[in-house]
Amino acid sequence: MLPARDAKPPLTGNAKAKYAIVGAGFTGVAVARRLAEIEPSADILLLEGSEIGEGSAGRNSGFANPRDKAGGLSPEDAARAEALNRFTLEGFTWLEELIASHNIDCDLEPTGRITAAATELGEGKIREMVEGAEKLGAPHRHLGRDELRRRIGTDYYRSAYFTEEGYLLQPAALIRGLADSLPANVRLHENTIVTGLERDGTGWRLTCGAGNVSAGHVILATNAATRLFGYLRDRLVTIYTYAAITEEMSERDAAQLGEMPGWGLLPAHRLGTTVRTVGKRRLMVRSLYSHEKPLPIAEVRTALADCFHRRYPALGHVKIEYVWGGTTALTMNGAPWWGQLDRNLHVSAGCNGSGLIKGTLLGKRLGEHIGCGDDQSELVNIYGTANWVAPEPFRSIGFNVVSAIQRRKAGAER
Repeated sequence: MLPARDAKPPLTGNAKAKYAIVGAGFTGVAVARRLAEIEPSADILLLEGSEIGEGSAGRNSGFANPRDKAGGLSPEDAARAEALNRFTLEGFTWLEELIASHNIDCDLEPTGRITAAATELGEGKIREMVEGAEKLGAPHRHLGRDELRRRIGTDYYRSAYFTEEGYLLQPAALIRGLADSLPANVRLHENTIVTGLERDGTGWRLTCGAGNVSAGHVILATNAATRLFGYLRDRLVTIYTYAAITEEMSERDAAQLGEMPGWGLLPAHRLGTTVRTVGKRRLMVRSLYSHEKPLPIAEVRTALADCFHRRYPALGHVKIEYVWGGTTALTMNGAPWWGQLDRNLHVSAGCNGSGLIKGTLLGKRLGEHIGCGDDQSELVNIYGTANWVAPEPFRSIGFNVVSAIQRRKAGAER
């Protein structure tokens, strides 16, 4: 849906750098930028296996929320939510400043954020969010079915939690803009797949097909693909998830999407369906999960069309135009693995599907930790650390059992 872009040339021959960053998603680009700001004379290489925007960074749902957590009922939950929100706001504010200073046209729009429930279990989650927000003093509204129908044009949901602290954007346009505005001492190479990583004295040597890199420090911003380098195999699980965008609707059909000019809806259950408007006349739905390998595209198209038409039966004639999938990395306890893997080898992995702001913040802080030696113990304590995942075949068995249970719980929110 974006115009064509000229990719940066792949790496060829031998190269040296103080820092080599593998992966140019939101985390990798943030690490590169922050290191370049801290050390403007340092040689920094940023290596991307595909093209900017063609990976998970450009294929997510495009939600950007300066406040991520509504809090909980206990004092401990409320305190943790406040700390997480401080980190989230830091990441969002930095992104907002970069968008403004580099004139990045990514359709950033303050739409608010809706978390909606279609089941009794989901309504319980909404009530918890409302009570948590009240404890934190966070501005919000509890929407009933009628008001929700007026806003988004469907009575599919029972109730919702709404906050005005939410934005939508075009994620592929954002990551393109961020990558194309990096400081001059960052050299970006696209279509450069790193196939090997080994010690080279006190530094590291990366094998990249038509070239090699010798680097003093390596940062892996590769999420689930970190396992391919032999690290975090017992911490990360690869999950495929899928999305679709409708064809452009007529004005009459688009009017059935409610009174709000633009909106984004997250499900009360984590395996539910995310829905958002795209422009004035399209709708996007994101749903479905598969473990370690993708689903057949025909099956995906049928399932996502069903998600759309169940919510908007009067738009049953509107077709799906775009369908795609992408990967993310899950951890058993929902915490990332962040920090030092080995001497001069660092990583941030395990975004658990909330990568745009969180990935930016974790990348920014990792750059500050490496470049300045800043203590990041508070960040690690708040986010936690990914714990152990059982090996195969127990991993697949466990995933299938847990996902079956959770799908049943999600019910109509799928």
